[in-house]
Amino acid sequence: MNHYDWADTFRECYVRAVAEYHGGNRQPAAFFSPEQTTFLTGIGCTPQELYDFAEDWCTAQEPSFATVLLITAARRDYFYTIQQRQPTGRTIAPGDLPAKEVAVAGFLWLPRQIAKARAKLAGELSPELMYGCGGDRAFFKRVKVHPADFLRVVWAAQGDDQKIIAYVRHCASNDSV
Repeated sequence: MNHYDWADTFRECYVRAVAEYHGGNRQPAAFFSPEQTTFLTGIGCTPQELYDFAEDWCTAQEPSFATVLLITAARRDYFYTIQQRQPTGRTIAPGDLPAKEVAVAGFLWLPRQIAKARAKLAGELSPELMYGCGGDRAFFKRVKVHPADFLRVVWAAQGDDQKIIAYVRHCASNDSV
């Protein structure tokens, strides 16, 4: 893989996924060539993850490609630097996450979002889960946090939920950049 232009190759995969979805294909495993699948796996992404982003783009016009790229870049960086390109082999199922209606520090969905972010970074989300789904996007808009920034904050917090809560509290109460 050429690390210099990985983002261009990723965009080609994304464009193909959107075209496949628009064309009626609903089988993520059949979206990509073997080379593209190998590429995606090599950056810590699955065909299912890219399918989910393409599906949401085609049906809801979000998240944008820029957001998808930033989320994928955060996962790729974690996969390369922390995981040394080795998947954990674990999977987090929907029932393993905090319920959607659970709140912490007055923020509904935050406990679930923290758990999803950790699982996303580690590549452990089950195929039934999507980081950046409609519920996630509503949460991020409400607290004024970009989903890729949230991933990096969760990573930097190194398990300290109080640091994450402080970041979300700051962003939610602040209109400046």
